[in-house]
Formats: sequence, C-alpha cells, structure tokens
Amino acid sequence: MKHTFSATRVTGGNVVFPDQLIIDDSTQMVTYRKKKLIGYDETTIRFSAIGSVSRSAGLLFCDVTIETNGGVTILANGFTRSDANEIVKLLNNR
Repeated sequence: MKHTFSATRVTGGNVVFPDQLIIDDSTQMVTYRKKKLIGYDETTIRFSAIGSVSRSAGLLFCDVTIETNGGVTILANGFTRSDANEIVKLLNNR
C-alpha cells in the first residue's frame, strides 16, 4: 500500500511547493520529494536503511526527521500533527 503525505502550504518554504513523503509498503521504500520551479529533488531510502524516525512539534505543525544508517538525514517540515504521527507510526512499525 502506498501512503502519500503532503505538507501544508502555510509553513515557510512550503508556500508554493510543499514537501512530500511517500511511504510504499510494496517496495519497502520511503521517498522524500521537494519540488522546485523547474524539476524537483527526490531522495529514496529503503526501510532497512532507516536508523531513526522522529518528529518535533511546533505550535501548529510538525517536522519529521528520518536518519539513515549511512548518515543521510531527511528533514520534511510543515505536516499536521496527525500526518506526522501517522508517518512515524508507519516507519517505526515497518
């Protein structure tokens, strides 16, 4: 099953192009996508390479940090609390 989470457009840096996390259970991968004016940056990680997943909550929105065993850190910001909790739950129960 594929789960797609998009950050809110209210937070800084996400007004035009919100962060997006795609968790795909069938391929056992997480994809972080940050769109730009032309193109996008995309990082894909296998579930087995994930070292830790955490969230930091602000007043209204949450940031999700995914750290890999190889030292790559993904910081996706501007998710609702319910989305951030669901992301952390899905990745911790992989």
